[in-house]
Amino acid sequence: MTFDDNAKIGGGKVSKRGRNVGIGVGGGIGVVAIVLIGQLLGVDLSGLVGAGGGGGPVDSSSDEVITNCETGADANAGIECRLEGAAESLDAYWAEEAPALGVTYATTNVKLFSEGVQTGCGNATSAVGPFYCPPDQLIYLDTTFYDELRSRFGASGGPLSEMYVIAHEWGHHIQNLTGAITASQDGTTGAASGSVRVELQADCYAGAWAAAASEQPTAASDVPLLEPVTPAQIADALNAAASIGDDRIQQQSGGDVNPEAWTHGSSEQRQKWFQAGYDGGAAACDTFTVSDSKL
Repeated sequence: MTFDDNAKIGGGKVSKRGRNVGIGVGGGIGVVAIVLIGQLLGVDLSGLVGAGGGGGPVDSSSDEVITNCETGADANAGIECRLEGAAESLDAYWAEEAPALGVTYATTNVKLFSEGVQTGCGNATSAVGPFYCPPDQLIYLDTTFYDELRSRFGASGGPLSEMYVIAHEWGHHIQNLTGAITASQDGTTGAASGSVRVELQADCYAGAWAAAASEQPTAASDVPLLEPVTPAQIADALNAAASIGDDRIQQQSGGDVNPEAWTHGSSEQRQKWFQAGYDGGAAACDTFTVSDSKL
């Protein structure tokens, strides 16, 4: 999925965190964040529970808003502007779609960081991967994750697979607004657990956005930022979803595939629900009422 070179990008949805914070500098990751953090890496952060105090207000005085992202051509040329354009497209999509889900929409923003960051959920390093932090309602991402997605997990890459990451995390923001995110806190694991259902719904929401993005104008542009998605780009997004399935990660780690330990869903499940959202929109993303066998 590429941007219309002439479409206008407004700016202000993506910023860089000006200073880095190590994981051991006080604080600690909140329990909610432990469930959600590292959405795409499947990292076990259970050891961080009780590692320190809770979150609290984040000092964002050193944040630097991404600039020089004026057109779709800028988004096609660099990752930071691409994420800015994706964030604006996602914001426009959900501002229109959320009321149909019975949600009063409030926006989120994306914070880029390097190595470590302090958040409303506590301190985190790049090792946890992209994550959404409910207390401060922000998405955090170290863009070196995209290199790891290709090198460690064997994803094919591509612009849509990069934007899929942000769209998935934006889906968690929508779940925070609907209250669905609490299903990930039931303490269970497994192919049909609440945690997996939350993750698959976020994948589905990402697919719903991908299908609508090429028809969705934004606040800054009276034409959609994104051009129609191609089959090859959809294949890239599905490949990214498959690459970080719980079963694939277990295989790569040299262990047996154990569905009872899943927290994010199998490769097949993640592809299935991204495709469900792409084909049926956000209304098709109720992963909580389907039977275990159909999940």
